[in-house]
Amino acid sequence: INAEYGRSRSSSMQTDSSRLVGPQPNPSPREPWSKKHKRVTKAGGGGLPFSLSNSFAEPLTQLELTELCEARGHTALLNEYQTHGLGYTPNGGSLDLREEIAQLYGSLINAENVLVFAGAQVALQTAAMALARDCHSIVFGPGYQSTVEGPLHAGGRVTQIQLRASNSWQIDMLEVEAAIQSDTGYLVLNEPYNPAGTLMPIQKQAELVSLCSRHNITIMCDEVYRLLEHDPADRLPAMADLYRRGISCVTMSKPWGACGVTIGWLAFQDLSLRQRLVDTQYFGTACPSRASELQAMMVLKTSSCILNKNLAIIRRNKKLLQDFITTWSDLFHWTKPVAGAVAFVKFLGPLSSEQLGAELAEAGISIKPAYCFSEHVTPETADYFRVGFGEDKMPAALAELSKFVERHSARWRGTASKL
Repeated sequence: INAEYGRSRSSSMQTDSSRLVGPQPNPSPREPWSKKHKRVTKAGGGGLPFSLSNSFAEPLTQLELTELCEARGHTALLNEYQTHGLGYTPNGGSLDLREEIAQLYGSLINAENVLVFAGAQVALQTAAMALARDCHSIVFGPGYQSTVEGPLHAGGRVTQIQLRASNSWQIDMLEVEAAIQSDTGYLVLNEPYNPAGTLMPIQKQAELVSLCSRHNITIMCDEVYRLLEHDPADRLPAMADLYRRGISCVTMSKPWGACGVTIGWLAFQDLSLRQRLVDTQYFGTACPSRASELQAMMVLKTSSCILNKNLAIIRRNKKLLQDFITTWSDLFHWTKPVAGAVAFVKFLGPLSSEQLGAELAEAGISIKPAYCFSEHVTPETADYFRVGFGEDKMPAALAELSKFVERHSARWRGTASKL
C-alpha cells in the first residue's frame, strides 16, 4: 500500500493505493515511533540487562582510540585534542574534518562538497527542511523514522511506498515510477536498509538514478551502514559519487561505533544545494563541537583498523544468529542481512512482535518490534522485530533469548505457522 501525506492538492493521479492526509501546511510534531519501546525497555532507567535493540557497531573507549592514534603516529592530532580552544567551530564543520571526510569519496567530492552536523539525524532533518518543503517527496517504509518522515516534518507532501518481505525488502521500480508527480523533487532512500540489513543490486541503483535524473529528482540516501557490508564486493557506490543530484548521509555511530562523538555529514556534488543547506542549518545546530571534530578525525585516520574489528564482531554474531534461526526455523524466519548490524526477523508463533517484545522485556531482553519502524503497522509487518548484532556482548543476549524460546516453544508450537 502506498500512502500520500501532507498538504492537500487537487490531483487526478490519486488512486485506491494512496491516501491524502491534509491540509497540513504546518504539521504538528509527531510522536517518536520508538517512544513506547523506550518505556517498555526502561531506557530512562538504564535499559534492560540483555539488549538486542542497539543498531550500532561496537564502540571504542577514548583510551583505545588514543592508543590506535599513537601507534600510527598521529601525535599532533592527539596534542590538539588536549589543547584545543573552546570557541565556536565554523558553520558546517571545520576544514580539516571536511577534508578528512572527503577522502572517503571519489574525485568529485572535496571539502566544499561536505557539510558536518551534530549527527545524521540533524542532517536528515536539515536537508528535508531545505529541499523537501515545497515539493512532493517519495519515501520508503518501514524504516527509521527520521529517514521516512523527514519531508513530512518539513511540511511537504509525501508518498510512502511500502517495502515487502515477499520481495526481500527490495524497491519495486514500477511503484517508484507510478509515484512520481509533476512536482516530485525529493526521494529518500536507505541503503543498506534499516531494519533488514538488505542491499539493493547495483543494477537497480543505476536504474533508480537514471529515473530520478530524467525527472530532476534529488536523491537523499541514508548510507549510515555503508562500509559495513559483510562482503565488501557487495558495496554500492556512494550516492554522492554516483549522481549529480545525489546526497549521501553518514554518521560516525554505525560503521565506527562512535555514537558519543555525535558527528554526521552530508556529501554532495551539486554545490547549488550547499547554500540552501547552510541557510537552513543556521537555525539548528550549526557549529559542531571541536572536541567531537577532533575525535571524528581520530576515528577516520584509524578507520580501517576499527572497521576490521567491527566487521569481525558482526560476522561472528551473524553466524550465531543464523544458527538460532536454523534451530528454531518453525518459529522464526528472516531475509538474511548482507550489510550493517541489524536484521528484521519474523516471529511465526502466536504473538505479534509488540506482544513478543513486551514478554521479552519482562524477562530482561530487549528487541525492537515493528511499531518502531512505522506509524501504521501493517498485517505484513506486524510479526517482525529488529535484532541488532553489532556489539561484542550480543552473544550473551542471544543466549538469553534462546533460553526464553526454549521455555515457551512447546506452547507456541501449538499454533499454526504464519510463514
